[in-house]
Amino acid sequence: MTPHRHHKPKHGNRATVEEAQQKNLDGPGLHVLLYQIAFSQDDTPGMAQQASWAASTRGMEDLLLASEADTAAYFGQLGKARELAQRAVGFAERAGAKEMVAGLDVDAALHESLFGNAAEVRRQTATALRLSMSRDVREGAALALALAGDPARAQALADGLIKSFPEDTFVRFIYLPMIRAQLALGHYDSSTAIEGLRAAALYELSDLYIVYIRGTAFLAAKQGSEAAVEFQKILDHRGVVVNEPIGALAHLGLARAYAMQSDSAKARAAYQDFLTLWKDADPDVSILKQAKAEYAKLQ
Repeated sequence: MTPHRHHKPKHGNRATVEEAQQKNLDGPGLHVLLYQIAFSQDDTPGMAQQASWAASTRGMEDLLLASEADTAAYFGQLGKARELAQRAVGFAERAGAKEMVAGLDVDAALHESLFGNAAEVRRQTATALRLSMSRDVREGAALALALAGDPARAQALADGLIKSFPEDTFVRFIYLPMIRAQLALGHYDSSTAIEGLRAAALYELSDLYIVYIRGTAFLAAKQGSEAAVEFQKILDHRGVVVNEPIGALAHLGLARAYAMQSDSAKARAAYQDFLTLWKDADPDVSILKQAKAEYAKLQ
């Protein structure tokens, strides 16, 4: 099992998870779920408890470290996220889990793509693809490259996916629409991006990157009210997005959407929400600098 987003355990009910543990159905997936539940409930001690369990349980370290890397990226702490992800890779490498290592590299590349670090995305996706050409790794790599503004590599991977998996639901209705929409945005064609994502509408709650890219496309199209609906959708489904970085970046998208509508009060509140989440973020992250500059203009 890779730690790629579609194969990470999803947020669940704490009582159900604990009942499974009582029936001796314990395992790393259940602890990742408990970590995610704790995150969604702002339960820092609960998160630490699960991380401590992983650190003391041989063979389980990589999954929880990957979750902690997601959390660090969520709060804009890219340096910490890189360190945690690299530690997770180290454990997976020592276990000989090539597919796990590839998935970890893809997850890290997705973080880097959201932060605009194209060179790092190219490096990590290349590493992942040398280890595995599975559907999951190719999908994640293609999306990361598209988000990072690398159309040639992203398009080549997308073409290969549809050739290899012509009837696959994830490929046809989730990843290809997202990749093509992001590539269209790279060509300043927001209308094509918005239209292309219609095919993914039925599946958007299984992968909120669909919603995030659609919101970004509406911003590019200067459709602030439509963009606000999309970013609010992410915030309304915290149990789905959990600690994916787009959960924090949705606050910034919402702020920009309100600013576009000249709703200064709501824009200020949304910027404040984002800046509060990122109060301990790495200060040199370009997204943070942009957000602070935009917020200052509203004062």
